[in-house]
Amino acid sequence: MSRQEEYLRKPEWLKIKLNTNKSYSHLKHLMRDKRLNTVCEEAKCPNIYECWSERQTATFMILGDTCTRGCRFCAVKTGLPNELDWNEPKRVAESVEIMGLKHVVITAVARDDLKDGGAAVFAETVRQVREKVPGCTIEILPSDMKGDYESLHTLMDSGPDIFNHNIETVSRLTKKVRAIAKYDRSLELLRRVKEIAPNTPTKSSIMVGLGETKEELIEAMDDLRAHNVDIVTLGQYLQPTKKHLQVERYYHPDEFAELKEIALSKGFSHCEAGPLVRSSYHADEQVSQSAAQRRIKYMKGYEETSGKELDSFSF
Repeated sequence: MSRQEEYLRKPEWLKIKLNTNKSYSHLKHLMRDKRLNTVCEEAKCPNIYECWSERQTATFMILGDTCTRGCRFCAVKTGLPNELDWNEPKRVAESVEIMGLKHVVITAVARDDLKDGGAAVFAETVRQVREKVPGCTIEILPSDMKGDYESLHTLMDSGPDIFNHNIETVSRLTKKVRAIAKYDRSLELLRRVKEIAPNTPTKSSIMVGLGETKEELIEAMDDLRAHNVDIVTLGQYLQPTKKHLQVERYYHPDEFAELKEIALSKGFSHCEAGPLVRSSYHADEQVSQSAAQRRIKYMKGYEETSGKELDSFSF
């Protein structure tokens, strides 16, 4: 057996249960009808069947489907992006309303070709969703915008409920794993968010299985806490194609349980850790108490005035 074939043999706990029910099929059709991209599909997220079938949350990928970076772990297409689509924010908001989502994650391809990294469209998408579905909590997951902090202010002025930016891996492996992005710049971005909006939870994600050590993972957690990051997610890296980085090893679920305990002991308010955990997994559970209360209040008001239950939209 070749080394590559060995790495492609996934352990039992990484097998995914497909659940392509009516809700899943409807949402997939809706995405195509609205000409929208989701990171759930583009990044081959293993949790797409669970999240879409339960209609709890979805992750929209705006600013097109072509990234200007070529990170060696990511399945999203890279190349020269298309022109900006200023109707995209409206289509995202309409889709969130139709889907009856209680939480939405808005991420984007890196747009290093734009002076603001796409921050203006990003912020407009948040505002459109907030106007269309006031009770839906909103998480944003932008690139580092190459350290343009004026663009960061543009994003934060839109009032997201969670700010998420992933360091992806430990410091030593960053240059190998990520393109253009820098470990320290990502940490600085997260720190500045807290300066701008102290009450907004900040969040980051780390992949494991790329050759990092346990000590390096703990150091990365310490770095995140030193920059006031509130939430961390830890998941297994899975090689999307043979052109991408190979998996160095698969972590056992017990190892993820131990890492979660370590993270919580360091003061993170929330930690999701598991083989199939991704950045937006169970994201609806991670909003601040005030944001969650606003969502509940809206849901109750909607049901009283319309006679419909938000969690039982008919597809």
